[in-house]
Amino acid sequence: MREEEKKQPSPMKKLSLRSAFRKRWMLPAIYLASAALILTGVLWFQSKDDNEIVENDYEQSYDMPSTFHNDKEPSVPVTEAVERFAVPVLEPNTIEIQKPFYDLKASKEEQEAALVFYNNTYHQNKGIDIITKDGKSFDVTASLSGTVTKAEKDPIFGYVVEIEHDEGVVTVYQSLADLKVKAGDTVKQGEVLGKAGQSQFNQEAGIHAHFEIRKDGKAVNPVDYFDQPLTALTEEANEQTNEAGEENATEQNSQTTDEQTQSDEETQSEQQSTNKTTKTPDTSIGMART
Repeated sequence: MREEEKKQPSPMKKLSLRSAFRKRWMLPAIYLASAALILTGVLWFQSKDDNEIVENDYEQSYDMPSTFHNDKEPSVPVTEAVERFAVPVLEPNTIEIQKPFYDLKASKEEQEAALVFYNNTYHQNKGIDIITKDGKSFDVTASLSGTVTKAEKDPIFGYVVEIEHDEGVVTVYQSLADLKVKAGDTVKQGEVLGKAGQSQFNQEAGIHAHFEIRKDGKAVNPVDYFDQPLTALTEEANEQTNEAGEENATEQNSQTTDEQTQSDEETQSEQQSTNKTTKTPDTSIGMART
């Protein structure tokens, strides 16, 4: 009996494949597992194709001529350095200002120091007069790049050079001993224009160079604009123009208001005068006596 009991299968072994498929959860589980496998395969193939497309596009774009890869043509800088007003000499450390610019806003002492005595008359200095500390001649250079509009000898100011720049700005160089440029030349900043010399206008300075900066024909103090871009001068000129326009508008409005007030006062005075001269007639005069 014991041997027969041992030979009998256990209850777990009696479960067959057919009985397993009879379970309600078995088929949905199989469907879900199959769907997961299929989806995984599709995603894998799709990612593989995308990587191949990206690699092909990269190879094609690398082989084609591009704007950022060119070994034959030199690169061009996007922006160029903006020029700034420079002292018109090769060695600024060797010079000093003998006669400063006459500034209307300066003190009385500074204005007196900026007067030039010529032909028994004091003249306001429209620029600065530059000399060397040892009194020797020196090379005078262009403060900014531009076009030479005047290069000639003047009996009073010596050799004179005028250079035109943008925005109505002109630089002037006087009291030169000679000329290295002519009218119509295009000069670069720092290019030599001539040697410093003497002039009849400011004999007191000896060997010197007279330098001016003009904006629309008006002289400004060069010292205020050394190492400054040309836009600093043009922007300040625009601000001064706007301020002058606002002041003129304010004065005109004030004048109009004063004229209107005066007109009102005159009208009121005339009305009062008319009221005084007009009399109300007496009704009792001319009545019949009873």
